[in-house]
Amino acid sequence: MLINLEQLIKKYNMHFKGILHVGAHECEEIQVYEKNLPRNKILWVDALYDKVELCKSRYPNLLIEFAVVSDKNEIVNWNRSNNGQSSSILNLGLHKKFHPEVHYIVSGKREAVPLSDFIGKYDISYNFINLDIQGAELKALKGMEEYLNDVDYIYTEVNCDYVYEGCALINEIDEYLLKFNLHRVETCWAGDCKWGDAFYIRKTVA
Repeated sequence: MLINLEQLIKKYNMHFKGILHVGAHECEEIQVYEKNLPRNKILWVDALYDKVELCKSRYPNLLIEFAVVSDKNEIVNWNRSNNGQSSSILNLGLHKKFHPEVHYIVSGKREAVPLSDFIGKYDISYNFINLDIQGAELKALKGMEEYLNDVDYIYTEVNCDYVYEGCALINEIDEYLLKFNLHRVETCWAGDCKWGDAFYIRKTVA
C-alpha cells in the first residue's frame, strides 16, 4: 500500500463495520485490520489458488474466497505473472515498459463472477473496501454496486494511463464513485509509472 493505512485511520477518524479486501495476496494488511475488527468481520478474495491456501494455513478461521471477479458473470482470459502480483484478466500494457522483468507465464480461460454473487453470504456490513486487482478495480466495484451506498471508505489501486490494456483510468473511477457520494481525498503515484493508490471517503463521514 502506497498510502499508510494506519495514518488514514487516524486522519479521517475511520470506524470499521466490516472489511472487504479484493486481491488478498498474502494478507499483508491483516494486522492493521485486526486492530480494528475481529477476523470474522473481514472477507478476503484472491484469484490465485496457492495464495488462498497459503493464507488459510497462516491464519486460522480466515474468511477467504477463491475467485476471479468482474462486473458480470463471464469467461475471461486469466493471466498469471511470473511475480504473481501482476496477474490480471487484462493484458499487460505500459506495465511492460515500466517493469520489463515481469511477464505472463500462464494464460487460460477462467470463470469470472461479480462480487455480489458471494459476499452477501457472510454476516458482514462492508463499509471499507480495499481493491488491488491489476486494472480490474472498476469492474469489481460495478459487480457490487448494490452494496456501495453502505460503503464509507474505499482504498484502491488506480491508473492514469493504460498500465494494463483497457484498464479503467482514475477519472473513470472518480466519476463512478461520485454517484455514491464517495470522493477521492488522497492519491499517491508510484513515481512516473502511471499507477498508484487512491483513497475515497463518503462525504457525510469526512
